[in-house]
Amino acid sequence: MRETTYQTKQKQAILESLQAASNRPLTVDEITALINENGGKVGRTTVYRHLEALLSQGRVRKFSPESGRCATFQYVPDPGDCAHHMHLKCAGCGRYIHLDCDEMQQVNAHIFEAHHFRVDNAQSLLVGLCEDCLKEGRHGAD
Repeated sequence: MRETTYQTKQKQAILESLQAASNRPLTVDEITALINENGGKVGRTTVYRHLEALLSQGRVRKFSPESGRCATFQYVPDPGDCAHHMHLKCAGCGRYIHLDCDEMQQVNAHIFEAHHFRVDNAQSLLVGLCEDCLKEGRHGAD
């Protein structure tokens, strides 16, 4: 039996909020606030429910929380794409960057050959500072 998916106004608003902030993941509270600020009406429970559905469809990616922080969610334009590369997270502004370059494939090969460890790129996250934050003299999350 095929699972039916419904496209409600609230689900569309959640997806649009994530798409608008595609360079950084958002918390449930940020998504809720964005929708409500833009004239929509949605509660946190509804956002959680729709995020779970979007996660199962591969349209949204969930980043596990850092110590003392909430989980964040990011729109995935091509669900199969993120499994093939690592990600960078700026500790200054919170921006996520897709690290899709040939050199990282060489790093993965080295890790496997020298350390007998296969990296799960979809779960790999390197944390540091982006160029803009470095120029501004930021040192990490405020």
